[in-house]
Formats: sequence, C-alpha cells, structure tokens
Amino acid sequence: MTFVGKILVIVIMAFALLFLGISTVVFTTHTNWKDEISKKWKPKVDDLTGKNTRLQAELEAAKTDLDRSKAEHKSALDATEKHVAELSQEIKTAQGEITAARTALEEAQQNARTALTEAEERRKETDRLRTQKSAVEKQAGEFKLQQTELNDRIRELERQNKTLDENTKDLRDRVARYSTLLRRNGLSDDITTVKGQESPPPVQGEVARIDAQNRSMQLTIGSDDGLVPGHELFLFRTKPRAEFLGKVRIITVDPDQAVARVIGNTVNGKKIQEGDIVSSTIRPRS
Repeated sequence: MTFVGKILVIVIMAFALLFLGISTVVFTTHTNWKDEISKKWKPKVDDLTGKNTRLQAELEAAKTDLDRSKAEHKSALDATEKHVAELSQEIKTAQGEITAARTALEEAQQNARTALTEAEERRKETDRLRTQKSAVEKQAGEFKLQQTELNDRIRELERQNKTLDENTKDLRDRVARYSTLLRRNGLSDDITTVKGQESPPPVQGEVARIDAQNRSMQLTIGSDDGLVPGHELFLFRTKPRAEFLGKVRIITVDPDQAVARVIGNTVNGKKIQEGDIVSSTIRPRS
C-alpha cells in the first residue's frame, strides 16, 4: 500500500468517525426535541384544540343565528314588500281620487265661470229692463196726466149730462134756493170751491211731473196723507232761492199720489219744475 493510499484510508476512517459522532448527536438531539415538544407544547395544543372546539360550536351557533336572522329578515322583507305593494295600491287609488277631484274641481270652476257669465248677462238684462221700466213709468205718468185731463172733461160732460137728465123742477127750485142763499151770504155755490175752502191736512210733497202746458202736475202725496179733491196747497221753489209760485187745487187723488192744477196763473208766469214744493203749512209772506 502506498503512502497516498494510507492517507486516504486514514481520511476515510476520520470521516467515518465524524459521521458516526454527528449521527449520534443528531439522534440524541432528536429524541430530546420530541420529549421537549411533548412536555412544553402539548398543553398549549390541547388548549388551542379546546378553543378550536369552542369556536366551532360558536360558529355553529352563529350559523344557526344567521339562518334564523336570514329567515326573520326574509319574513320582514316579505312583509315590507307586501306593505309597499299595499301602499303603492293606496297611492294609485289616491292618485285616481285626486285626478277625479281635479276633474270635478275643473268642472266646478267651469260651471262657476259659466254661472258668473250668466249672472253678468242677467245683471245687464236687469239694467236694461230697469231703464225700460223707468221710461215706461215716465210715459205712464205722462199718460196719467193726459188721462186726468180727459177724465176731467169726461166728468164735466157727465156732470152736465146728469144735470140735464135730473133737472127736474123740484131740483131746480132747490138748487136755485141754495144758490140764492149762498150768494146772498157772499159765498160761492160751486161745490169744488166749497171743498177747497175746507182746511187741508198738514202735508208737504213735491212735484213729480208737469204737463207740457205747465198747468197740471203729479204730486208725491195722496189720499194716504189726507188729501181729497178740492184741497188747495201753496206752491214754492227752494232752489236757487226760496220763492212763492202760486196755488194749486187737488183734482184727483190716489193713495200715494195726486194730480193738481194751477189756480189762475203762477207768479210772474214762472214755469213749474219737477222738485218744486207743495205744502199746506208753509204760507207765502204777506
């Protein structure tokens, strides 16, 4: 064997011994590590295992709670969706009612506008009728004055006719005796004059209308105020200044009006006007 071979053998033996020592150390260390682990970490592992078991139980309980919550949530969601559907239906119904109410309101407004238009037309028609009525009343007053004139003539003719028809000797004698007696005493035998001499009641009125001849007039007082045909009243004007115009005699009377005629002529021939005053109590200054 050569020297190199001897050296190699020695080296190999040295490596073998080194490997054996390392293997022994490793085996010894390995055995101690397992024991150490078993002694030191087993309680911790057991504790972690217990915790894991508890966590698993809690997880299962949490899953159960989650499932229950999901069921409750689903039930609540279903109830909410049902309530939403009911509310939607109510809103739809309310919208329909609002639409109907709006339609009814528009119809009512249109009817109101139509009614206002009709009322305005009626008011205008009423104004026209009132104007026509005033014109007719004025014309009727004028006709009444003319009718009074005609009635006066008719009464005069009837009176003459009656006098002729009933002009018996006895009546002629009586009338003659009475007339003679009245004239002998300085009195008039005209019955109208006799009535006119009676004191009229205390009255005051206005001239409502006057005829074209400025003779006959319609007064605003009548039989309700105590007037009778034959009463004589004083005629005045107050504007622009107070002045006496003359006297008038009542010809015919109605409850609220009368027709009078100027006795003789007015003062200075003045024209009588509507609104002039007639009175039995206001007398002209001497």
